[in-house]
Amino acid sequence: MWHRLSFRTQLFLPLGAGFLAALILAGILLQVFATGKLTEENEPRRRSIEAVAAALNHALGASDNPRRTLDAFVRSLDTSSAIQFRAVEAGPPSPAKDDLRKPHGLTQGYIDLLAGPHMDTAFPVTIDGRHVGDIVFPQGMSADPFEKWIGLLALAGLLAALMILIGTSAHALSGSVLRPLQDLGEGLARMRRGDYTRPIPVRGPPEIRQSCEEANALAATLARLSQDNRDLMHRLVSLQDDERRDLARELHDELGPLLFSIRAGTIALSEASQPMGHLGNSAQDLLKSVEALQQTNRRILDQLRPLYIEEVGLSSSVQTLLRNFRKQAPHIVLTDAIDPDLSGIGGPLAQTVYRVIQEALTNVLRHANAGNAHVQATVADKTLVVEVSDDGGGFPADNVFGRGLTGMHERVRALSGSLSLLRVDERTYVRCRLPAETTRDVPSPG
Repeated sequence: MWHRLSFRTQLFLPLGAGFLAALILAGILLQVFATGKLTEENEPRRRSIEAVAAALNHALGASDNPRRTLDAFVRSLDTSSAIQFRAVEAGPPSPAKDDLRKPHGLTQGYIDLLAGPHMDTAFPVTIDGRHVGDIVFPQGMSADPFEKWIGLLALAGLLAALMILIGTSAHALSGSVLRPLQDLGEGLARMRRGDYTRPIPVRGPPEIRQSCEEANALAATLARLSQDNRDLMHRLVSLQDDERRDLARELHDELGPLLFSIRAGTIALSEASQPMGHLGNSAQDLLKSVEALQQTNRRILDQLRPLYIEEVGLSSSVQTLLRNFRKQAPHIVLTDAIDPDLSGIGGPLAQTVYRVIQEALTNVLRHANAGNAHVQATVADKTLVVEVSDDGGGFPADNVFGRGLTGMHERVRALSGSLSLLRVDERTYVRCRLPAETTRDVPSPG
């Protein structure tokens, strides 16, 4: 439990406990030594009173009129006398410590603490063997106990002042230590989130300053490595796009004309072989196969590189992609909210947006078993946000990103963006955020 307390609590709790322990120890020492000292100081006076009581009893025994002798003795005493007589008719004698003269400023608890058991002394006075009263000695509680009381107050005041001084110094010291440590913790948390731009303030003791400087150096190194990693991924994505573009060009320029030629020849063959019956049916089957091959070729071209983004713009290209999805999956209700400003996006950013939407819709079609889906792409505050959601079964808990989305994640990171996969309210969301500073007039790298 101790380690759960804050640093200031762990620092001030022992100080407060030490202050209380010092006061308790001072009271114990006062009880042990002051009471005995007070008893020793009053012992000679107690013996003197005992002697007076013995002489009075002797005089009363030898007197012809003991009562008159006792009255004369009592009248000879005044209220300021150190000796007083208490008659039996006045009631039982009170404990001596109740008769102590209490100087100004002394508390009754303090008097009770010092009044020991040997201070309540009364000496009986008898006449003809009958107890008629007591000679008592009101113990003087003035000078010496008052000095001890002042000493106790001085000790408590000194301890309190020392406690305040130490507490103030400890509070200032803990603040000078904790503030830099809090800055260091916040800086490390920012580094964990990938924010290396804000340096950690360098202040506090030399050891903490050195740690802050090392953390800032680490942040600079991580920022450089992160930038190098993004540059490398950007280069890899660019090379991948170049390879796809070259392959798409080969399929378009080489395979496309060949398929067109085969389709034209098949049509001519079909028309020439119609009178022959069975041969005409074969020509029709061959024509259907060639048309299916052409459609497959076009689909592969779209997967490799949507060449028409540069011509018609990203917004129109996405709309074409959505129309093709509706034709391919009529059982899925697809809605969209596409920002017309997407037409101003070009280059690698446009390719990435198109690929993210394409890959997300492919997953909806193949794996989600969804009844409806929604595609949203907006540009606001120099940030491009793409979101594709569906009401399907979601994604496996141990496999958030598949191969396709992993590739999209790398493309997004290469453009300093983020890609996340969420499950909220029985819907699956693929959410992408990208900086929208790249415009259409920026050429694709590579």
